Amino acid sequence: MKPFSIAALQLNLDYSNNQDLVVEKTKQAVKRYPWIQMVILSELAVGGSSRSKEFSLEKQLPTFQRIAKELKIWYLPGSFYHHVQKEITNVAPVISPKGDVVTSCTKIYPFLPYEKGIKPGLEPCTFKIPRVGIFGMHICYDLWFPETSRALAMKGAQVILHPSLTDTCDRDEEKIMARATAIQQQCYYIDVNAGGKQGRGLSIVTGPEGEILNESCESEEVILVEVDTDRVDRVRTRGIKGLGQPLKSFRDNPQPFVQQTWDKKYLDKLGVLDVPKKD
Repeated sequence: MKPFSIAALQLNLDYSNNQDLVVEKTKQAVKRYPWIQMVILSELAVGGSSRSKEFSLEKQLPTFQRIAKELKIWYLPGSFYHHVQKEITNVAPVISPKGDVVTSCTKIYPFLPYEKGIKPGLEPCTFKIPRVGIFGMHICYDLWFPETSRALAMKGAQVILHPSLTDTCDRDEEKIMARATAIQQQCYYIDVNAGGKQGRGLSIVTGPEGEILNESCESEEVILVEVDTDRVDRVRTRGIKGLGQPLKSFRDNPQPFVQQTWDKKYLDKLGVLDVPKKD
C-alpha cells in the first residue's frame, strides 16, 4: 500500500455561515499543495452551533460534493446538523473524488448535558480507500469514550479521523486523549479542531506508536500529514517498540467487556446527567 497525503484545515471560523470561507480555503490548500489527496475540516465548520436548516447537511451537501469532484480529492468538510422529520443528528459525510457520498459518520455521544436535542448515532463509521487502507471517523466528544475508537480499530481502521469543535478549557485534556488513543489502537490519529470564534485550535496529529507528528497553536494552519498504512500493520503485528500488542490481546480476550459487568448501584449514585449547580 502506498502513502496517502492529508490536509487538515484548522481555520479561523466565524460563529456560523462559513461556507464561502471553507470552499475558498479548501481550494487554496489544494492549489498550494497539489499532492493532497484528502482534505478534512473541523466539526460543524460551516454552521457552527446553529441548527438552522440553511446550514443543514441536506442543504449544504451538494456544494461540497461539487468541490470534491472539481478538485479530485477525498473531502470531509466537517459535520452538519441533519434534520429528519423532528429528529436532528450531527453527521459528517465522506465524499469521494468523484463527488459521491461513500459513507457518513453520525456522532455517537452528543456533548451532554450541553448539546441537548441531538439524537445519538449507533454505528462505528469506517470506509476503505482503494490501494490505501481503512479509515475510521468519530466526532468531537466521541473521543472521550475509548469504546468508540476501539470499535473502529476492531473494524480494521488504520487511520482515525477526528473533527472537533472545542472552545473550552479542557482542550489540553483532549490532546492527551488523542495521543493515548493512537497508542491504544495502534493507528494514526488526526484531530482537527476549529479556530477563530468557534474554537481554540490546538489540533494534533499522532502516529501509530503515539509519536506527535503535528501540534498546532491557536492560529489558522494547514496541517499536512502523510500516512503509511503498512506501518500501522507492522506496529500492530510486532507491537509498539516491539512490545505491547493491545489489539491482539483484546481480540483474544474480550469476554469481560462483552459481558458488561457494571455495578448499577454505584453508577446510579452518580446522579442525573445535567449541568452542574452551585454547591
